[in-house]
Amino acid sequence: MELMTRGELSKRTGISAAAIRYYEENDILPVPIRHSNGYRLYTEDVLLKIEFIKGAKSLGYSLKEIKGIMGMLSDEVNPVTLREIVHHKLEEIEEKIKSLRFMQDLLSNLLKTSDKDIHEYLELFHVTKQDVKGEERK
Repeated sequence: MELMTRGELSKRTGISAAAIRYYEENDILPVPIRHSNGYRLYTEDVLLKIEFIKGAKSLGYSLKEIKGIMGMLSDEVNPVTLREIVHHKLEEIEEKIKSLRFMQDLLSNLLKTSDKDIHEYLELFHVTKQDVKGEERK
């Protein structure tokens, strides 16, 4: 079994030593083995867990969600619960896609708008903004 220091683990995974420490402090990673010289030593298992964390983060999972999933994986996995978590994340992603498509449509339409119309819109927006500020003072 190969053991690594936090610095070595950081280099191999591409995440900072501070992030590793944060994961330990928040029980996302297990407490490492301590060498007699006080250095923390990590096993290959921790390397795999960090790769899982990186992958889950890239899919949009929060650290809180990742911690929950990792807890389930270390226990006996309940497929129903895991499916619910994945289903919920899929719904979140679909909402984000909807919002991004809406924003894309707005920006595409803006590019199709004449300079004159844009100028008039900005003037209207400026007047509306002043009206709102005036109402706030009352």
